[in-house]
Amino acid sequence: MIVNKRFVKTSSILSKSNLPTSDFCINPYVGCPHGCKYCYATFMRRFTNHENEPWGSFVDIKQWDKDIDINKLKGKTVFLSSVTDCYNPVEAEVCSTRKILENIVDADAEVTITTKSNLVLRDIDLFKKFKNITIAFSINTLDEKFKTDMDNASSIQDRISALKTLHENNVRTVLFMSPIFPEITDFKEIINKTKLFVDEFWFENLNLRAGYKYTILNYIKKNYKNLYPLYNQIYNLGDYSYWDFLAKQIDEFCIQQKLNFKNYFHHEKIRKNN
Repeated sequence: MIVNKRFVKTSSILSKSNLPTSDFCINPYVGCPHGCKYCYATFMRRFTNHENEPWGSFVDIKQWDKDIDINKLKGKTVFLSSVTDCYNPVEAEVCSTRKILENIVDADAEVTITTKSNLVLRDIDLFKKFKNITIAFSINTLDEKFKTDMDNASSIQDRISALKTLHENNVRTVLFMSPIFPEITDFKEIINKTKLFVDEFWFENLNLRAGYKYTILNYIKKNYKNLYPLYNQIYNLGDYSYWDFLAKQIDEFCIQQKLNFKNYFHHEKIRKNN
């Protein structure tokens, strides 16, 4: 898919966060060429004059004049990024994320980056200079075909290799198992494959809303017919008991394995287990 790129001016690259675990968010881009079929950030199209463009087909590259005042970040949590992947392929060309990291490297803040791209390895030299930084990779399958059906990001093997490389360079790593697809995501398999070089596991369930709800449900109906009754029960009939059952399984397994983990199934009841 051809990605349409344009530069847009913004007064500040730093925004207050609505996420329960972050004070600030930094989104260097609007849109994302990874084009994840389940991406909640598709709502951004309505506010950025991209309403008629398919998600994944455009990227707005933000430009800003003033550096972030790192004194404003003291004691705060900063998240990159909430509505884009800050290491999407455009980053290789324009280096906006690297510019931001160079700006905030001396901030007395807790910085978290989530990505699906092994481009993140480019900036290991910077990560080593931070006082408190975490790199989280989104992985919800070991099946490359399923991954390719869902997104255009780095392969699962490349993501796993990147996690290992980061860990070997003493950068704190997280495997963000998100979104978990009922009876498709095998959480035990993923954990057993990666636990030796992951410092913490995060878990988030698949939420379906707006237009992409039907995209995903139609995909399940076509490719996983035996699972469609379960998906219909959850997403059309509103029976979420499956998630309570799965959350219990995850908690028990992680405790048994003595893993650090956080369960984000219910954002209003974030469970922290160590």
